[in-house]
Amino acid sequence: GYNNVDIEAATRKGIAVTNTPGVLTDATADLAFGLLLSVARRIAEGDRFVRMRKFKGWAPMLMLGHEVSGKSIGIVGAGRIGTAVAARAKGFGMKILYNSHRHNNEIDAMGGKLTRLDRLVMESDYVSLNVPLNAETVGLIGKKELGMMKPNSILVNTARGEIVDEGALISVLKRRKIAGAGLDVYLNEPKINPEFYKLKNVVLTPHLGSSTLETRAK
Repeated sequence: GYNNVDIEAATRKGIAVTNTPGVLTDATADLAFGLLLSVARRIAEGDRFVRMRKFKGWAPMLMLGHEVSGKSIGIVGAGRIGTAVAARAKGFGMKILYNSHRHNNEIDAMGGKLTRLDRLVMESDYVSLNVPLNAETVGLIGKKELGMMKPNSILVNTARGEIVDEGALISVLKRRKIAGAGLDVYLNEPKINPEFYKLKNVVLTPHLGSSTLETRAK
């Protein structure tokens, strides 16, 4: 993304602005799936539980989470990263739905189905946001869309914080209207809404989507 650059000012000064398309695709898709698994299987919460010396041995009802294999994933944005997330989902035997302006032949070949956004959020167990930030996507996932999601569903955002109505998200998480969220991006980075810190059903990472040695080297 280049949304942190003032393109108009750069243009006036004759400064060329470029990006590095494709370089961070796999790294970001890996993190998206890592967040998905971490929320679903309560990995970060379990880590805190063990470190606090609360683990007293295996118990049949201890920290029950949600399975990923065989479930449905809704991919919002079918560009490079969305396609890479779909490939990882296919490895887990997931049903793949995706929302895009046009068919994605690669995702179609994986068995994916182009789906309207409202149906995608209603039918998906996991929703992964992979759209760029622009005028069309600001607030794309708001109170309406969050209200349509399943009670057992999980939202993952590795795109941009502005795509989600954070107030509405916090509300549905507090009321357990959805199961959880995995967030790598936030509305007012580096500031994070302190309400997120109070929620056990959220995993928060500090914008690590492209943070791998291989991606930085590229």
